[in-house]
Amino acid sequence: MNRKMVRTITLGTFTLLAILCAARPGRAADAKTPYPSMAPLDQYLIADRNAEIALARSAAPESISHDATVLILGQHGYETAVEGKNGFVCVVERGWMSPADAPQFWNPKIRGPICFNPPAARSVLPTTYKRTEMVLAGKTKAEIIDGNKVAFEKGELPALEPGAMSYMMSKEAYLTDHGDHNLAHLMFYTPALVGSVWGADLPKSPVMLNPQFKGAQPVDVFVVPVGKWSDGTPAPVM
Repeated sequence: MNRKMVRTITLGTFTLLAILCAARPGRAADAKTPYPSMAPLDQYLIADRNAEIALARSAAPESISHDATVLILGQHGYETAVEGKNGFVCVVERGWMSPADAPQFWNPKIRGPICFNPPAARSVLPTTYKRTEMVLAGKTKAEIIDGNKVAFEKGELPALEPGAMSYMMSKEAYLTDHGDHNLAHLMFYTPALVGSVWGADLPKSPVMLNPQFKGAQPVDVFVVPVGKWSDGTPAPVM
């Protein structure tokens, strides 16, 4: 799996969808705005509650996800389906957690299982709640990003906690319409930094800088692909 494909399919609470590959001839026009607005809400929901719980848990190894809190998306937002006891929170994020300029922001097929560790559950997950609240209120993409920014500036969203990270190792994720649709990876959240501090995006470096919160919050997301899925089986890497 090459770096261009890695950039294409990294979603992330769950994303590098802003850098979608449109290199194939004849794809430029339809890759521009394939999902210009929100689809009917039902298309983003998963009808089978137990299936969504299982998908959310698949983001991390069972040793982590088994005792995690699990959220599911309903008509009125995310709700707790399973109360956990280890501080982790697993959830299936949708496309609106992408960067503002991501062409698949409104793609109803996007399913991004993610398990937040305790610091991320406290300081990153609230943004998922906030954006979803605005989505359900019928806000446009621009209004959602601006609302995210304003909420952070007003202190309605918490400051990032040290040590915040998440697992996105699900075999069943659907992160983009392109290529293999998926990538097993970890994400590390930091205050806004120069990517070179992590060696991000340098030749042969496995670390990539994800612009997920660009323009909305002063948070950088560093993505590190891993060589196995959450069930321990081999996963393609860069």
